[in-house]
Amino acid sequence: MNYKMMGKFISRILLVEAVFMIPALLISIFNNEIKSVAGFGFSMLITLLLAGILMLFCNHCSKAFYAREGLVCVGISWIVMSLLGCLPFFISGEIPNLMDALFETVSGFTTTGATILGEVEKMSRGCLYWRSFTHWLGGMGVLVFVLAIASGGDSKSGFTMHLLRAESPGPKVGKLVPKMKTTAEILYAIYIILTILNILFLLLGKMPLFDAVCTAFGTAGTGGFGVKNDSIAGYSPYLQNVCTVFMLLFGVNFSCYYMLLIRQFKSVWKDEELRFYLGAVFVSVLMIAWNIRGLYGTIGETLRHAAFQVASIVTTTGFATTDFDLWPALSKMILLTLMLVGASAGSTGGGFKFARLLLILKSIRRNIRQVLQPQKIQVVRVNGQPVDEKILENTNAYLAIYVIIIVVSCIFVAIDGFSMTTNISAVIACFNNVGPGFEAVGATCNFAGFGYFSKLVLIMDMLAGRLEIFPILILFSGAAWRHK
Repeated sequence: MNYKMMGKFISRILLVEAVFMIPALLISIFNNEIKSVAGFGFSMLITLLLAGILMLFCNHCSKAFYAREGLVCVGISWIVMSLLGCLPFFISGEIPNLMDALFETVSGFTTTGATILGEVEKMSRGCLYWRSFTHWLGGMGVLVFVLAIASGGDSKSGFTMHLLRAESPGPKVGKLVPKMKTTAEILYAIYIILTILNILFLLLGKMPLFDAVCTAFGTAGTGGFGVKNDSIAGYSPYLQNVCTVFMLLFGVNFSCYYMLLIRQFKSVWKDEELRFYLGAVFVSVLMIAWNIRGLYGTIGETLRHAAFQVASIVTTTGFATTDFDLWPALSKMILLTLMLVGASAGSTGGGFKFARLLLILKSIRRNIRQVLQPQKIQVVRVNGQPVDEKILENTNAYLAIYVIIIVVSCIFVAIDGFSMTTNISAVIACFNNVGPGFEAVGATCNFAGFGYFSKLVLIMDMLAGRLEIFPILILFSGAAWRHK
């Protein structure tokens, strides 16, 4: 295990985190928010101090870096980043309970959007900005950002490949271009451009600049932290529609945007996951709109709310324009299903991913055909290309672990005595990085009622869900820490 190389990279993560606290500090100074200024000031000093210590002790290190180091490094980085990222909330007194501050910060970085806050608008602007910015930073991944600005290892060490694969969502992470560092740069460039476009369209609808920036951060990262107590409900239909469109855009695999940039339009159109994703959204919107047609005054309003909530849930963003917990059972069941599936692989959304579901369905069809025609060799293909059997095995293993974690987590959180619907939806919402669930954790409620142990379980669920399970699970494996 190359501990020094890992420490060196974690020091860079902490340095980036401290730098990104500067805008929040400046906003706090501008608004004369003394407690927030102290919170961000002390947090930056602590973060920079730890980064300096790691740099000092890990400066001279071997560049050998393997998949094991990549997984462990990603898991530790996100935990350390969250622990230090929660300090501004705790030190400023905005969230006086350390566990609650950690829950809110992990929810931000993992783009979950589950909150323990009942009155969001009472927070200082500096803390509100930092709370929303954690979504944006966690959406594409802070490690991907660091890889985009500095390699940290030579091309033969596998450094960038192992880190990018460990942090990026999806059953398979490949290169857009020959160099992984350039791939990271392209991904972040697309991410930044879409975020800026989102802000501009929100400003065109006369949303205040601060609200537009924070809302765009939550939309881009598919996180869902709002700056208003009613989330997006108080904004105009135009602004709600803008959020709907951009949530769906950020739920698309970013490689599709790269293909559009290099004019490979046919490749985008033939992408089976993209068509599956868009088809599921279209059908879900129509079914929910039909099911809730009597709850709203016009067809336009019904379609707007249906489309918004489908986009919000399937991309695991978690914004709300209405209390969907009051919708009929069919609509809530559709939303719960979308919570489980999530968005596309390679997007900023969470969940099981449409790519994995597509592989599972094709694998089932292959197995049925093999029963009917045992002598014929059946190959699973996606986008016309055969899928490696190892990928199918990994997908099946992921599904098994995915189900086990949800079941075990539901048992653990049941200790607090909430209803089965609350417990199941809370775990699914956190593990799939969605945010709101149903009943006591619905769109108009929060997670403050859970005890310390349940919050810790949900924190681990959020981290495991965002990092695709294995970087967190491997931290509890003794084999991962042994020297070769």
